[in-house]
Amino acid sequence: MIKPNSPAANGLKKTALASAFVAVLAVAGGANVAHAADDGTLTWNGITLYGTLDVGVAYQNHGAPLSDDYYVGLDYLVQKNGRKAITSVAPSGLSQSKVGIKGLEPLTDDLSAVFNVEMGFNPTSGKISDALQSMVNNNGKPLNQQSVNGDGSRAGQVFNGPAFLGLSSKTFGTLTAGRQNSVLIDDIVKYDPQGGSYAFSVIGFSGAAGGMGNTQDVRLDDALKYNYSHDWLRVAALYQFGHTGDSGNGRDAAQVDVGFDYAGFSVDGFYGYKNSAVGAAALSATQLATPGVPHDSLAATVSDTDAWALMGSYTVGSWKFSAGFDYITFENPDHPLQAGFSGLGSYDFSFVNNNAYPFDKKLKISWAGAKYSLTKELSLTGAYYHYDQNDYHSVNQTINGQTVAVRAPCSNNSAGSCSGTLNAYSLVADYRFTKRFDVYGGAMYSEVEDGLANGYLHPSNMNVMVGARFSF
Repeated sequence: MIKPNSPAANGLKKTALASAFVAVLAVAGGANVAHAADDGTLTWNGITLYGTLDVGVAYQNHGAPLSDDYYVGLDYLVQKNGRKAITSVAPSGLSQSKVGIKGLEPLTDDLSAVFNVEMGFNPTSGKISDALQSMVNNNGKPLNQQSVNGDGSRAGQVFNGPAFLGLSSKTFGTLTAGRQNSVLIDDIVKYDPQGGSYAFSVIGFSGAAGGMGNTQDVRLDDALKYNYSHDWLRVAALYQFGHTGDSGNGRDAAQVDVGFDYAGFSVDGFYGYKNSAVGAAALSATQLATPGVPHDSLAATVSDTDAWALMGSYTVGSWKFSAGFDYITFENPDHPLQAGFSGLGSYDFSFVNNNAYPFDKKLKISWAGAKYSLTKELSLTGAYYHYDQNDYHSVNQTINGQTVAVRAPCSNNSAGSCSGTLNAYSLVADYRFTKRFDVYGGAMYSEVEDGLANGYLHPSNMNVMVGARFSF
């Protein structure tokens, strides 16, 4: 007998929902062909089927075995468990492999109903992308025995990308409700020289920049989002409704962005916050051995975060230059979450740390790069990425009979709370045969130092990848 909410039951639910999704695709694709759009998209009666398939082969000198669940697939960026040379088939190097349906239905001359639902998948395994399952797969395993794993916003949901419905006006802008991409990730993909690539961009691979510190918040459930543009000006805002009880979605979040385009320049400024944000991790061997702990649960670090960012680009002739700066602050949550809560993707969290930041952690993320179009088909892109983490290390001391956290400054790799840096350099060539099909090849070298190198088996990694991408 299959128990409710067990992994087997959840698997059956995902399979059934995926089958229903495919059926919807079939209906959308097979009906009313006479009303198909003539712009080259797969559009019928205002409903568009879209997607991307991106797959290739990659090599890392300090990598870990391929994950069938984690959407990045391989350690394109230096990671704690990277330990040996790996050559492997590789997923989604330039773009997340996905399939989705979006629609636009005119209601008046100025107003239309819009919707979008999207599913990200791993082309190397055929599975729905599920970052949290990749961590469950490594519960209790030492670093030198782990496969690739990490936190993320795609946690096995059938619609693990955007899933929203709303209204769009040419005059007043667009308002949508549901599961939304964060305003910050919209900006970062636009201003990242490598376009949010998993294989060649730090801010594409990690999700920390786009999620205001926590990659689960790259996409936000239960949110309202507004976008408006007129002439040179654009404005965007998002509000996520909080939950009063324990929830893996945490509490409320808000984001706002203002930007402009003028004479080849494009600039955006951003501010946002998230309360009771969740950062997930696999269970340690000690945690897993604790009596009563479910073997398919996870650990969580909870924080209140806020971020501001400034990004820009300049296009002149065949060149496009891009740069950005993202400043993120982490502090202990005003509303802690309790062990046992059910989080993103209905995963349970058996161990919860609400006191990781007695002193604020500050993470500065910066990047710069350029893209040069040698011909209409061939482009070359180079980029540099940098993390700078402050020292927020502390130790507990007893003062006047009370245990308090006291600063214990450090700038080495003895603890993850010591100051530290990450640097990465990437170069990619992309050749577009047609509008829908391109091939690419590139490399990214990344390294960590001091506090950001704590616990790493190797503090550097070289990733080299060639791949092909088909988009429709």
